[in-house]
Formats: sequence, structure tokens, C-alpha cells
Amino acid sequence: MIIRNRRITGLTGAVIAELVAEIGPLWHERHQAKLASRPRKRAVGGGPKHHLVFVDRLLATLVHLRHGATHDVLACWFSVDRSTITRASGEVRPLLAERGCTVSPDVRLRTLAEVVEHLGTSGTTGIIDGTEIRVRRPAAGRKDRDRFISGKNKQNAVKSMVVTDGEGRLLWCSPTQPASCADITHARQLGLVKLLGDGPALEILADAGYQGLGAQTGGRVVTPPHRKFKKNAPDWYEEMHERQCKAHSSRRIRVEHGIAHLKNWRALARHLGCRQHMSDTVQAIAGLLSHQQTADLHSARQT
Repeated sequence: MIIRNRRITGLTGAVIAELVAEIGPLWHERHQAKLASRPRKRAVGGGPKHHLVFVDRLLATLVHLRHGATHDVLACWFSVDRSTITRASGEVRPLLAERGCTVSPDVRLRTLAEVVEHLGTSGTTGIIDGTEIRVRRPAAGRKDRDRFISGKNKQNAVKSMVVTDGEGRLLWCSPTQPASCADITHARQLGLVKLLGDGPALEILADAGYQGLGAQTGGRVVTPPHRKFKKNAPDWYEEMHERQCKAHSSRRIRVEHGIAHLKNWRALARHLGCRQHMSDTVQAIAGLLSHQQTADLHSARQT
């Protein structure tokens, strides 16, 4: 029932089957390595067996990411202890994050360098934007507590840079940073300037938060036009500037659609877990969503 209903996991049964075939052996390999890495009085494989098989571990993680269901609820659903769900999610989520974003059945993008190379090779336009995810407020007295306060939303949040193509398909999500980091600073820290300066000629659209990257990347990053008149601008200039900004916004809006699809997963609407897990959570959901988008596109082309 869970696998057949896309509303529960956000994925079709075919995509879930591919996930099981891909990361199931990786989970088993890591689990066996963990068992063999410590001194034992009993041979590996001895003792009680798992009550939660890998498929159920994957489904519990997907439901948690999609709907934000608590571990207590999932434990009742799968008839196991809450700690079993917590451990299962902690094991499966990093495996999902490591998969990267699926562009085609045989192409995966795991790093920003691979994204830039893909955009240059395919000749497609990329779009970047930052998104903030609200998190719990750090405890009083915690070091760097104020770094998580967003100057934009005045809330405690973390920030991730999202890259899509011109159609709004997800290509990559960055690891998270405290929300006090500006969009342009985050892009520079990720090495975007160096990658674009040394990489192929391509076009990346961005909003006003990335003003200045165009000059640093030889015009590869395109941002809204500057205002030449701050006061008493002529009517003809106001009309021209508004028209240029609207044309740029109409092309860049696809990344907002991609971010909206990400936020449909409740784990990113507001994250109530540990902030240390946010990077894995964002990249895991981006990989799952891109995989489903690729599967839907491939199915539409066949029909």
C-alpha cells in the first residue's frame, strides 16, 4: 500500500524499487562493516535478527521526509521501537544524500563542479537561488547562536543554494550554512566564482542577491540590471528598467518552482531535528525529487 500510493512517499513504486536495488546493498555492506569493526564475543550474524527489513527502513525514512511524521508515529506504524526508526533514518538518510541529483538514467551530479561541467557540455542555462529553512533556536549560551538568525525573515534558519536548469529541474543543492550568510558570500564559499572562471562558457541566471558575480565571472552570471538613476529617473528609463527586470524575472522564475517542489517535503518546510543533519536532509530530498522528475520525463517521452 505504501509503495503503490505516491501521495505517501512522493515517489512512484518504480523509483522506490530502483532505490532499493541501488542503496540496499550499500546499507548491508556498511552494516556488516560496522558489526565487524568492534570486538565481538559472538560471530557476525549471530543473535537476534532485525525486526525492520531494509525496505521498511527506506519507507519509514521517506515518509518522515515527505510528511514530517514523528518517529513515535512511524514506530507504531511499523510495530517497532522508536529508537529503531531513529537509527534507521540515521543510516538511510546519508545514503540518499550521497546519490546526488539524477539528470538522466546514467548521469548523476554530486558536486557543484559536476553541475558546471554538465551545463557547459549540454549548453543549457542554469539558475541559482538561495533558500532558507527554519530550524530550532540554539540554546542560550551556545557559541555562534546569532549566526542562525536570518536578516531577511528574522527567524532562526539555515540556508542552501539551489541550482536548476532552465526548465526548473533540480541539478544540485548545497550543504547548509547558517542563515546569516549572504547569498553571494555563500556562492563564493562554494567556489562558484573559480569554477565559472576556469570552466566552459555558459549562462547562469541569478537574482539581485548575487549582484557582483557577473563581473567576477566574466559575465557568466546574469543578474537584474542596475539602476542608473536613484532619484528623478526619466519616465522612459523607468519603463525600460521595469521591462528588463520583468524579462529577467520571467526566465529566472523556474528556480522558484524548483524550490517550491522541495518545500513540499515537510522536512524542509520547517526542520525540527538536529541542525547537523540538515545538509544530508536537503541533499537527500533534492536527489529523490530529481530522480522522480527524471522518471516522469522519461515516461512522458515514451508515451
